[in-house]
This record gives sequence, structure tokens and C-alpha cells, in this order.
Amino acid sequence: MRVRCVGGIVIDGAGRLLLVRRGRPPGEGLWSLPGGRVEAGESDAEALRRELAEETGLAVTVGVLAGSVERPGLDGVVYEIHDYFATPAPGTPRAGDDAAAVGWFAPGELPGLPLTSGLLAVLAGWRVFDGGVVSG
Repeated sequence: MRVRCVGGIVIDGAGRLLLVRRGRPPGEGLWSLPGGRVEAGESDAEALRRELAEETGLAVTVGVLAGSVERPGLDGVVYEIHDYFATPAPGTPRAGDDAAAVGWFAPGELPGLPLTSGLLAVLAGWRVFDGGVVSG
């Protein structure tokens, strides 16, 4: 079974990336891009706006697709994750839904965090930080 998901690449005016620390499996305790499943009848943009609001309390404007990855789940499930750039409205993020914490991180801070598997490589491959400090 394949499950369509979306993720948000949200960068603030200081060049920091918005991440959430997962509060539940899979990935409990790891930092990742905010996002989740696309519900029936939702477009990717609608799902991303909903997921970002639920997990971070922030409203976003959804931009272009950065890229897509597939991640294996339990019992043969494959998660198709489509990550989009998004611009945040003014506000302070707060952890909600299944996020245990939320924060803004400079590119140089990412290698020192417990991140979901492959996140650094994906960000580098998509040149999220113009191929700069992030490396996988």
C-alpha cells in the first residue's frame, strides 16, 4: 500500500529551517520536516497548510515542490513524501498534534541534531541551502 504525504520546507528570514521533533512512532524523538498524510479529497497544498497548522500553529503559503522521496513503513506500507517550500505568516511556532517540540535551526546546527534518516542528504540534494553548509 502506498500513502501520499506532504512535508514543508519552511525557512525564516534568518535562513533557519523549521523542524518538529516527532512525539510518536515512527520517528519518535527525531527532528524532521513538519508534515503528514494527504487526506481524501485534499490537494497537496491543502494538506500541507493543515499539517503545518496542526503541528506548528503556523499558517503558511505553499510554494513549489522541492522534491519527493519514498520511505518504507510497517507492514509493507510505502510513504510517498512530497516536500514543498512554504513561506510562514508572522507568528511564533508552537508544538501541537504529534509534535513534541518545534524549533528554527540554522543549517550548521542540523548535523548535531538527531534527525530522521536521510534528511540531511535530501536537503543537500535539493540544494535547500544553496548547497552550502548542509551535507549528507
